Amino acid sequence: MLTKSLKFENFEKRNKSPQIKNYLKDILKKNNEVIKSLHPDYILSYPKKIISKAKKIDEVQLIGMGGSILGAKTIYNFLSHKIKKKFLFIDNITTGNFKISSKKKLNLVISKSGNTLETITNANILIKKKDKNLFITENKKNYLTNLAKKLKADVVHHNDFIGGRYSVLSEVGMLPAELMGLKINKFKKFNNLIKNKSFLNSLVLNVANTLNLIKKKKFNSIILNYDEKAADLFYWYQQLIAESLGKKNKGILPVVSLMPRDNHSLMQLYLDGFKNNFFTFFFVKDSSKNKINNLNLLESHFFLKGKNLNNILEAQYLATKKIFRKNKIPFRSFYINKRDEEALGELFTFFILETILLGMALKVNPYNQPAVELIKKETSKILR
Repeated sequence: MLTKSLKFENFEKRNKSPQIKNYLKDILKKNNEVIKSLHPDYILSYPKKIISKAKKIDEVQLIGMGGSILGAKTIYNFLSHKIKKKFLFIDNITTGNFKISSKKKLNLVISKSGNTLETITNANILIKKKDKNLFITENKKNYLTNLAKKLKADVVHHNDFIGGRYSVLSEVGMLPAELMGLKINKFKKFNNLIKNKSFLNSLVLNVANTLNLIKKKKFNSIILNYDEKAADLFYWYQQLIAESLGKKNKGILPVVSLMPRDNHSLMQLYLDGFKNNFFTFFFVKDSSKNKINNLNLLESHFFLKGKNLNNILEAQYLATKKIFRKNKIPFRSFYINKRDEEALGELFTFFILETILLGMALKVNPYNQPAVELIKKETSKILR
């Protein structure tokens, strides 16, 4: 058990991890801006009056790319049962027609640099005269600050020292969360977590075991996700791991697999194909209104009587873990006892710390993404 919210089952291999413990101590001691943003006392860079004004608008269109939008999208979909306001997420360029709502809406445009090409393009097409607009970008002259000035829109300053993929518990994720009507203080339990020996020991052992798997040439991290509402959580995690660690011919390839659908497509490969994978199981304990109709149930399947969809998903989750264990396939698992802000905040914190520790151990800078910048520059050259 990590906390009351999360049950965590680590990889079965138990590797010694004194160096990882030292790395963790070093991270907590230096307390850089990324780590500060995990704390409950991190000062968000927007006044409450911005939230008050924005909350009066029922529809929010969030425009961004990568880490600027994935955190908020994760929060919205994972906690959708708590949210009444409608959010639309624009996180890619599409060649199809944009669906333009006739309702008055708030455009929330996010880019750390303020010069992200896709964000600029989408904002240019989607922002209409009647809309309200709010920008989150660095406190310097860039395209978005100039556009905000032209539109007479508010600007919230993006922390210069927090890259997009690490920004979910800063203003980038917490401002949208407040607009969703969520309690942002519940996401931030960092002070409690770093005093929790179970959490810290699990984190350190998890990193040590992952490094051992990498040494054995297992580079593919397959996420077996049994919760549709967590799909964006793992797209966020995918960017976090791939962009942070994929340097100097090193890294991990995170692959998101939706279960139980992929039992009928990819599972044969996972169980009986090449052996350079390791796995993460993810399940959320939920109440489900969708139950088996006992009146239409044939006698051969009376074992389904009274079951709901979550019961059936859990059975498949447990069965697959049992088969993996029997076949000695390396895996870890997360079992979420309650779908709430606290559980999601703990997952964000665990994965961010895990990524930074892996970067330190692999001797790569987990905070930059130099190769991606080359494509941005080349694209700009072609368009000019």
